[in-house]
Amino acid sequence: MHKETIETIKIGDKNYPKILKQIHSPPKELYVKGRILEDDEFAIAVVGSRIASVYGLTTAEKLGYELASRGLVVVSGLARGIDSAAHKGALKAHGKTIAVLGSGLDIIYPPENKKLAEEIVEKNGALVSEFPMRTPPTPKNFPQRNRIISGLSLAVVVVEAAKNSGALITADFALEQNREVFAVPGKVDSATSFGTNQLIKEGAKLVQTAEDIMDELELKLKVSSKGAAEALKPNISQDEKAVYESLSGDPKYLDDVVEEVKLPLNKTQELLLRLQIRKLVRELPGKHFIRV
Repeated sequence: MHKETIETIKIGDKNYPKILKQIHSPPKELYVKGRILEDDEFAIAVVGSRIASVYGLTTAEKLGYELASRGLVVVSGLARGIDSAAHKGALKAHGKTIAVLGSGLDIIYPPENKKLAEEIVEKNGALVSEFPMRTPPTPKNFPQRNRIISGLSLAVVVVEAAKNSGALITADFALEQNREVFAVPGKVDSATSFGTNQLIKEGAKLVQTAEDIMDELELKLKVSSKGAAEALKPNISQDEKAVYESLSGDPKYLDDVVEEVKLPLNKTQELLLRLQIRKLVRELPGKHFIRV
């Protein structure tokens, strides 16, 4: 623990998260790498499927970005898919994000997210677990982990979830803990949208943007840092802005972009390339583009 700069916070300690104490059977101690602060109770969990669609990944990253830009902490589980996208969105906005693991903090799972975990800690976020060092990421740990994700948050947003997704377990914990549950609607014929659409049918609040969440929770708009404020206004030209605003989370064919922005093909391609270099736009197969 000393080598990995990991500390233990016991439930009786002053810096134990107050919001987490409110849940049934809170962890008696937490292992933390990074920083847990009093303001971290202004947190929103963004969770969803590990096998996510482009739409789901783009939406999760966008929500993570918007929430962090407004000074809220983004909580998720460092899993593949939606969780990773939410963390990345928060980091892109120079905001704070907390990852709750289903293993000891010396075992990052999935292993390909080791760099992401390091970036979370480097940028004033935190890795959290109730499991001691050297605890492997066994399947039974993750439902237990999910109650902490919701417990650290004012609300849980489910972006994509299949019928038996672990994200639905997090939503169930949220309801038990008297937290708000939000869900992003998806295509009716998509397996990864079954869970979110079902949640909405059962009373979860439909969410499209961070404003939907903040309005429902009556949270005041705030920007956490100068960096976040700058992130909201990227320094792009008018033509680049027109191309950027013509795109969304749904793939759009190149010719349709050209027709909408009313610029020559070669000029539009040049602008799209510039936006890709800035990581504001992503190209998909078949000359389709989406906003990141």
